[in-house]
Amino acid sequence: MKLLVTGGAGFIGSAVLRLAVARGHHVVNLDALTYAACLKNVASVADSPLYAFEHADIRDRTALSRIFATHQPDAVMNLAAESHVDRSIDGPGDFISTNVTGTYELLEAARAYWAGRGRPDRFRFHHISTDEVFGSLGPEGVFTEDTPYDPRSPYSASKAASDHLVRAWHHTYGLPVVLSNCSNNYGPYHFPEKLIPVIILNALAGKKLPIYGDGSNVRDWLYVEDHADALLLVLQQGVLGRSYNIGGENECSNLELVRRICTILDELRPRPGGSYADQISFVADRPGHDARYAIDPTRIRQELGWRPSVTLDDGLRRTVIWYLENESWWRSLLARKGVGQRLGVGP
Repeated sequence: MKLLVTGGAGFIGSAVLRLAVARGHHVVNLDALTYAACLKNVASVADSPLYAFEHADIRDRTALSRIFATHQPDAVMNLAAESHVDRSIDGPGDFISTNVTGTYELLEAARAYWAGRGRPDRFRFHHISTDEVFGSLGPEGVFTEDTPYDPRSPYSASKAASDHLVRAWHHTYGLPVVLSNCSNNYGPYHFPEKLIPVIILNALAGKKLPIYGDGSNVRDWLYVEDHADALLLVLQQGVLGRSYNIGGENECSNLELVRRICTILDELRPRPGGSYADQISFVADRPGHDARYAIDPTRIRQELGWRPSVTLDDGLRRTVIWYLENESWWRSLLARKGVGQRLGVGP
């Protein structure tokens, strides 16, 4: 297939792109190269004849139309998004503009391209979203594909809106779409403003390891390369108009997660005079911090035969080792705007 991957220089997008090229797909990476993008993420495939790069913004309809006409993709995988909850609290406008308006422009460009080619059955528009659109869970229960949407942050609200647009374009115009909602991703090339890379890099720098509130918030953790595998499967075999929840089957509280990372670092790069856990510091909670996310992955397991292959302990070890071995990648990103600062404190 020829895939148009938006946001392909980002964390999840680059994992999809690397895997797609490895499997022999032609891939066009469309990325605006905003603050969290990094072309080093795709350096391993940049010289492949299967790879092409387009520096463009999904809000630019003229650029989108040119890219569709030039590359004539068989499918679109929309991973372009503003994604950091804390940044959405401080500046929601960017999230509405990119995640909502950008998705609209991409849908319209894809619809015009698809219609202009005679509405081919083979074409697919895969919209990648988050479990945060479902809101917050208590100690029990899980999110299914039928869970009502209840977003609690500007980020999750913008992603919920984009999900609704994609479904509307399917039902109204017949655009062949599939959707997926994933749990928290982690792994190599994770931009250093999210929890796991923040903890790893702060620990190595001898800084405090900040944990919001009392650390009891629970997330389901999904290794990014497992997620990339699932996304390509949903694209190729998912039922049109259907959504698939993709989870790691690895629930863990934030405090326990940080302690596990500290244990791995204590083994791989011992800290003089104690454990990295001694650097743990509790800070004021994020406004509206969702208590717990947990995904029921029954649909993707039963319909498509997919389950995650990486346990949390194995994935965390792989991730820590990657950051220890790739300082040249993350060191240059620390100077980007907002990295290393507490964001999203609210009023």
